[in-house]
Amino acid sequence: MQLFIAEKPDLAKAIVDGLGGGSRKEGYYDCGDSYVTWCYGHMLQLLDPEDYDPRFAKWNLDDLPISHIPWKKKPSNDKKDQLKIITNLLKQAKSVVHAGDPDDEGQLLVDEVLEYAACSLPVKRLLINDNNISVVKRSLASMRDNREFAGLSAAAEARSVGDQLYGYNMSRAYTLAANKAGFQGVLSVGRVQTPILGLVVRRDREFEAHIKSYYYNVTGQFNFGGLSFPARYQIVDGDPVDEKGRLSNQDHAQGIADAANGAQANLISATTKKKNQHPPLPYNLLKLQTDASRKFGFRPDRTKDITQSLREKHKLITYNRSDCEYLSEDQHGDASNVLAAIAKTAPTLTIVAQKADPAIKSRAFNSSKVSAHHGIIPTEATADFSNLTDGEQKIYMLIARAYVAQFWPKHQYDQTDILVEAAAHRFAVRSNVTTLAGWKSLYKNDVGNEDLEGDENDIALDLRVLKAGQGGDCTDAVASQMETKPRPLYTMATLLTDLTRVAQYVRDDRLRKLLVEKDKGKEGEHGGIGTPSTRDTIIATLFDRGYLAEKGNNIISTPTGREFYDTLPDQAKYPDMTALWHEQQKSIQSGDINAITFVTELMEYIGTEVANVKQNGIGIKVVFIPCPDCGKPLRRIKKKAKNKFFWGCTGFADGCKYACDDKAGKPVPKPSAQVSEIHKCTACGKGLSRRPGRKKGTFWWGCSGFPTCKQTYPDIKGKPDFNNSKQGGRDE
Repeated sequence: MQLFIAEKPDLAKAIVDGLGGGSRKEGYYDCGDSYVTWCYGHMLQLLDPEDYDPRFAKWNLDDLPISHIPWKKKPSNDKKDQLKIITNLLKQAKSVVHAGDPDDEGQLLVDEVLEYAACSLPVKRLLINDNNISVVKRSLASMRDNREFAGLSAAAEARSVGDQLYGYNMSRAYTLAANKAGFQGVLSVGRVQTPILGLVVRRDREFEAHIKSYYYNVTGQFNFGGLSFPARYQIVDGDPVDEKGRLSNQDHAQGIADAANGAQANLISATTKKKNQHPPLPYNLLKLQTDASRKFGFRPDRTKDITQSLREKHKLITYNRSDCEYLSEDQHGDASNVLAAIAKTAPTLTIVAQKADPAIKSRAFNSSKVSAHHGIIPTEATADFSNLTDGEQKIYMLIARAYVAQFWPKHQYDQTDILVEAAAHRFAVRSNVTTLAGWKSLYKNDVGNEDLEGDENDIALDLRVLKAGQGGDCTDAVASQMETKPRPLYTMATLLTDLTRVAQYVRDDRLRKLLVEKDKGKEGEHGGIGTPSTRDTIIATLFDRGYLAEKGNNIISTPTGREFYDTLPDQAKYPDMTALWHEQQKSIQSGDINAITFVTELMEYIGTEVANVKQNGIGIKVVFIPCPDCGKPLRRIKKKAKNKFFWGCTGFADGCKYACDDKAGKPVPKPSAQVSEIHKCTACGKGLSRRPGRKKGTFWWGCSGFPTCKQTYPDIKGKPDFNNSKQGGRDE
């Protein structure tokens, strides 16, 4: 028996179909001479420090650095049953086919199961990035020896172990040092997490430090044969300009405007070219998260959860964690069925899906650009749209619209470039006139969509009738003073986009090139950190830890996030480490070094950083927010609901029950209770305060001398009931 081990159940089903079918059993398919089983992502996880030694369950600076070489793994709790099925099938098999995704994580995912099962059977490698049956059959006919891919698996394992050891040691070291200084909470450090915090902190500070200055635009209003249009002055050598090539001298700009105003004008050149614009590519996860944030205000983790539901519960979309925007050429044959499914599922898209032409083959259908997965598109499954949640409806509509657009004509327009001269000064303008709306008809009023935006200086006037050599006039010219602006604060959409191109912020040229090289061949990634399936979780962690907060539509760093950032070494808060690891992982893939060497060298670096923290501590400033009731520090506490917090008194165990709401990482004080001049405490003589009870509409009276005096009284018609006082009965 030959055993196929697929990365996911839907891939297993595609393999079964490619083999000619089979019968479903408990955790596998029986295809006669072959069995096909599946994983649910990573079936194993690295042991935690306390699994090696129970004393590591308690954080202690003296125990650091923690290192376990060689490392060990254990079955994930929620996957033990399926793992047992796989290992039992391996005992019956004569050979194995590794059918993990065709990337390093996919390679590791099945390899580690084979290692865990101590499998010594011959193993072939099946590479499938598209579940289309014709692609699967071709892949089945061209399997390779799994040993060819050992380097990929080793590199992924080294990265996983490195991330765990780096995160555990650095987080514990910084947290414990901060706790010594009086800080409450956890300072979480990660190879990807901390550079993301760094991006936001540096952007915030750049924004705040911006000193405005001015530059000048000169715009002329021209008239040629009764056709009036504006045009922008073109900079020439000798003009005083700023670092961005804009006019920087007001008198010079005004002089140009004065000279051109009222002068005769000559049309130097007028060229019109027919242009067409392709529709936006289908979504990958990051682009989907970006658009969902821009349009609906969804956080990236919410978008990923919605796509998971659309895929697993409703079967309406393909694999949802893809980093690719392209489709295989074989998928073009499914167009009619997918379009019909969209028309039936989403009433708003019914007409446009029916008008789509399945014969059109957009640039999205390019097998050479499909990575481990293809773009996220609708499946041939249908559903009652009213049974989907509001979020599911919105995300499905985005995915479906992008797919439908592939089968509408290209957007066609005439682009006219005009160059005019007045008083020896030249002015230019470009106009775009739509000749066929095409796919853009589906994206009406989609404000902020970068796929639709042109140059801000383009105009919509039809200038195609103008000809070179025509004479005219400059009827007006104005020199406008413009204020320089800093780069805007991050929004969730712009932060997600920047994570795909953080190489631009790396100061070292060599490391920058390494980061860009890491993403060579990946569409939409240009030297990024993190992966589409992990970035949202990492960002959520930064919010949970109180390092980031939302301010309107912007993402900003909190005082805690900034203080933490300032304590970290540069290698931790810039994306440099990812670049360095990429270089070493290439050496692991090629066999020049092994994973143990990589981890050993990493532990030397971690050991140095931990020793520095032990010796010098960290320079974090601890700002206490005192409890208004008892004076002890308040603590920010996470609620059970996602990304919700409140503030509570650290004197809770001593009897102080003060709590208040959180806003942008700061406590929102409760209105202070007024101390009565009439009603006095019978125990100490201080004034009493009337406070709301736990049940709506109820009240109680407490001594203003709390916590020294803990006397309380029930409320009767707005007055304390002195006949039923209690000692220590606050917050009744």
